[in-house]
Amino acid sequence: MIRVSVDPAPIELGVEVAALEERGAGGVATFTGVVRTDDGVEALELEHYPGMTEAALCALAEAAIDRWSLLGVTIVHRVGKMTAGERIVFVGTAAAHRREALEACAYLIDRLKTDAPFWKREWLAGGTRWVEPRATDTEAAAGWA
Repeated sequence: MIRVSVDPAPIELGVEVAALEERGAGGVATFTGVVRTDDGVEALELEHYPGMTEAALCALAEAAIDRWSLLGVTIVHRVGKMTAGERIVFVGTAAAHRREALEACAYLIDRLKTDAPFWKREWLAGGTRWVEPRATDTEAAAGWA
């Protein structure tokens, strides 16, 4: 089971985790990303290319299922403008055993950071700036090759 959602609506953690637990897994691993306040950031805005973004996330989920014996994958990513502390992304995996769930979850968030077409803009007290890709994200994704 793959569930992918790109939406401006808030992420409901309880709903997402419960759906993965219903898969009969022995282990469910999750990652939740929140908007940080580094460097005076007051808000973060994400834009995406509808259709293309969802397809990229589905491809990542399928790759994870091919690599690990997963019973379920959920990727929920918000778009639009969010303030500090709001949830921006949820990745969850369900597997018969914890190691597969944990590894697949780490793989998905590392690859999502580089492979999913999102454009991020930070809102600061004095204006806005586009977020450039980080070398550490590229290195983390490359580690799964």
